[in-house]
Amino acid sequence: MKLAEAESTMQKTVEATQRAFNTIRTGRANASLLDKVSVDYYGASTPLKSLANISTPDATTILIQPYDRSSLNLIEKAISMSDVGLTPNNDGSVIRLNIPPLTSDRRKELVKIAAKYAEEGRVGIRNIRRDALETIRKMEKNSEISEDEARDQQDKLQKLTDKYTARINELLAEKEKDITTV
Repeated sequence: MKLAEAESTMQKTVEATQRAFNTIRTGRANASLLDKVSVDYYGASTPLKSLANISTPDATTILIQPYDRSSLNLIEKAISMSDVGLTPNNDGSVIRLNIPPLTSDRRKELVKIAAKYAEEGRVGIRNIRRDALETIRKMEKNSEISEDEARDQQDKLQKLTDKYTARINELLAEKEKDITTV
């Protein structure tokens, strides 16, 4: 794995961690809470956002308007069965999800979940570093690069690792602030 490849993969890991953070509920309505919800639509698992228009008319409501009204009950069932933790209100044409205010205990749980996602991201970055280090060492052993070049690449790799780990820590701090702010 070359340095450019390692950096690209680390960037993707940070983006994946950001998407994981987006699925954590804060006190405000956010359409990305439903990103992981899939609906069994005509025998195929289909992402909810492909079947409906999802909007947030106010800070405490998510409005789901299906493109096909016949899928309304399927969408309602998928949301109920998901780990979103919200109860859908079906009025026959749209589904409303009311976001209740978070209790302090629930906020603490969500902070722990965010920390877990951040640690998974950091582990992913360290794994990328490990793979790239193995490649550098093999290249040095096979005399493809000199010892000095190998050391330089290892230093650059460590700087990349530090940079992307710090970015994940920044994202975690932002998410914790979002969760704990009333």
